[in-house]
Amino acid sequence: MAKIALISDIHGNFTALEAVRKDINKRRIQRVICLGDLVGKGPQPAECVDRVRELCEITLQGNWDDGINQPQTKDTGLWQREALGESRLDYLKNLPFSTDLYLSGKWIRLFHASAKSVYHRVPRKASRKEKLAMFHHTKLTGQPTDAEHAEVAAAVAPTPDIVGYGDIHLPFVQTLKNKQKKGLILFNVGSVGAPYDGIPHACYAIIDGTENAAKEESFSIQIVRVPYDVEEAILTAEKLGMPDIHRFRYEMTHGLER
Repeated sequence: MAKIALISDIHGNFTALEAVRKDINKRRIQRVICLGDLVGKGPQPAECVDRVRELCEITLQGNWDDGINQPQTKDTGLWQREALGESRLDYLKNLPFSTDLYLSGKWIRLFHASAKSVYHRVPRKASRKEKLAMFHHTKLTGQPTDAEHAEVAAAVAPTPDIVGYGDIHLPFVQTLKNKQKKGLILFNVGSVGAPYDGIPHACYAIIDGTENAAKEESFSIQIVRVPYDVEEAILTAEKLGMPDIHRFRYEMTHGLER
């Protein structure tokens, strides 16, 4: 069986990331994939980028990772860019959009926000139509989308059975019915550094299955919550003089978006 930890939305919260890293190590999980948004919001974006580069076999691009490379006018964005430096900014700019895995006879696709864009948000309460669109092949997922090339797309990478994403900072696992397949699974891995579900603990997911199985075998998705020293994260932000500290303090303390 292969266990893979999926982390996302770290947002410069190195204290939370270290707590998650230690939890992953304690579980003896060797493979880690990051679904993006390494930076923004928190006080240690550079440390988070460096740790993710050490820890993760694949790191995908999030909206913050792309956005921080755009011209900045607000103090928060300028501060983040200065903390990161050019080499890390270049790394974030060139991260891939998505990745596909094959476990227990199921095709799994991972990306940050949706199949359309790192900026296209799909809330937990999105419509069924919006959620089914998460399973579509798009130009960004690297597969043909037109009818003429449908057979080629299916041969190269079938329409996923399971899709996992980040972005919304709200973990969930949901089954979806559709006519073409027996059933689909959509899940969100939550946020390491800025959970928005009212629980101020770091969050990540573990998927567990058999690699390259010729037929369907047992498969699981687990949501993991990890307590960490929230006050340490806030104190670090204060010491470093991070802009918008009041928002950061509220979000870390309450586990809610402000």
